[in-house]
Amino acid sequence: MMNEKTVIFFDGLCNLCNGAVQFTIQRDHRNLFHFASLQSDYAKLKLSPFNIDVEDGSSFVLLENGKVYERSTAALKVAKKLSGFWPLLYGFIIIPRFIRDFIYNFIAKNRYKWFGKKESCWVPTPALKDKFL
Repeated sequence: MMNEKTVIFFDGLCNLCNGAVQFTIQRDHRNLFHFASLQSDYAKLKLSPFNIDVEDGSSFVLLENGKVYERSTAALKVAKKLSGFWPLLYGFIIIPRFIRDFIYNFIAKNRYKWFGKKESCWVPTPALKDKFL
C-alpha cells in the first residue's frame, strides 16, 4: 500500500472545491497529488473500505499511504506539502480537531450558497488529465 498514489477526493460539483483543486495543482511543484471527485466510481472503490459516504460530498478526503484523512486534517496535510509559505498553515493542527472541523463544516454547509455549484463535474484540461483518476 505504500506505493499507492496520494489522492485528494473532492466534491466535483462545488465551485469552492474545484478552485481548491486548481490552487493545489499550481502549488504542487513536486507532483505529489492526484485527484478524484467524490462522485466518481474511483472514489466509491477506494473509500468504501473506510466507511466514507461519498454520496454526501461534503468532505474533503486525503488518501495517503493507506490512511484516510478528512475535513480540516486533510486540508492541513495537503497544505503541508505545497510550495511557498502554505506549509506554515500546518501549525493549525495543534487546534483540536473538533474546533477545526466545526469551522470546516460551517463552510462546507454553505459552500454552494456562497460559491455556487456546477451542473456537472469539472473536466480537467488535457495537460492535467493524468493527475485525475
